Amino acid sequence: MRRLSRKKTLNLMKELDAFPKVPESYVETSASGGTVSLIAFTTIAFLTIMEFMVYQDTWMKYEYEVDKDFTSKLRINIDITVAMRCQYVGADVLDLAETMVASADGLIYEPVPFELTPQQKELQRMLQIIQSRLQEEHSLQDVIFKSAFKSASTALPPREDNSLQSPDACRIHGHLYVNKVAGNFHITVGKAIPHPRGHAHLAALVSHESYNFSHRIDHLSFGELIPGIINPLDGTEKIASDHNQMFQYFITVVPTKLHTYKISAETHQFSVTERERVINHAAGSHGVSGIFMKYDISSLMVTVTEEHMPFWQFLVRLCGIIGGIFSTTGILHGFGRFVAEIIFCRFRLGSYKSTSVPLPDGHTSNHLPLITDNSTH
Repeated sequence: MRRLSRKKTLNLMKELDAFPKVPESYVETSASGGTVSLIAFTTIAFLTIMEFMVYQDTWMKYEYEVDKDFTSKLRINIDITVAMRCQYVGADVLDLAETMVASADGLIYEPVPFELTPQQKELQRMLQIIQSRLQEEHSLQDVIFKSAFKSASTALPPREDNSLQSPDACRIHGHLYVNKVAGNFHITVGKAIPHPRGHAHLAALVSHESYNFSHRIDHLSFGELIPGIINPLDGTEKIASDHNQMFQYFITVVPTKLHTYKISAETHQFSVTERERVINHAAGSHGVSGIFMKYDISSLMVTVTEEHMPFWQFLVRLCGIIGGIFSTTGILHGFGRFVAEIIFCRFRLGSYKSTSVPLPDGHTSNHLPLITDNSTH
């Protein structure tokens, strides 16, 4: 009984076989079929390698939502070199809430030469090339996000020369914490002092001829400092053509949450437009000489997540490639053979010429004679 039951089960499984095996003696091979098979296998191998490369790659997914965090502080990371001595310039922030944040709360004034060393010039030139490429190819930003990690660095390398060149510039670097409202970070002549109606700078003691707001922005970012991320103003250098020159940067800051396979951080992206002009009260161009960065906070928050193709999706795509190529090449090969047979068949029929066969009653027949086995002998 058990053997009978096993036989029935085995026969049932054979009936369910969706892949019937044809004996090799019944299969006819041809040179054309071998050529098509070779082309199919080569195409499958090439597309499989390409699909595996796609599977290894990742992409950035962007999601947008309203930023509901209004109480936390915004961090501004600054590294700017101004072509004036440190005792002549002052930096601070004044926001729309009329809150003044002095540079003494987190910025360092360091006397340095304004001229860069060859190694520093090379890094600055590289940053400027990247900035120009970013303006043309926005997808390059995804590459920067994926390559960023906390041990990387985009800061200028330290000076390797020990020259006796006297410092003629002031490097202002560090960070400040401000309210998450629109504000104005500026560097101008004289140190900042508090004022009941705002604030003021002690500029009366500084000679007008010593004004020089040529500057270099080595780094400017908002939020958590992530080395490896290149910001829009990194590597910017401006040379003043007049003593009374005003440089303005209008910045829109977008809160950003970055989640990659290397880091997870809360930072801020920003876009910027620039403007510069010479202060000339007689010509109607009013203002104060200096560097002004007016920033505004966007109400939208962007979440950037690095994603990877699931393994099951990779298998489905791989099966589709293999099965699709086999089916397509089989159809093309069958269609090619069908066309070839039609062409060769017509060619053979055209090789036979019509002949006249006499009939017993004196008539003739123009039909092709019947070819039999006896007629061939």
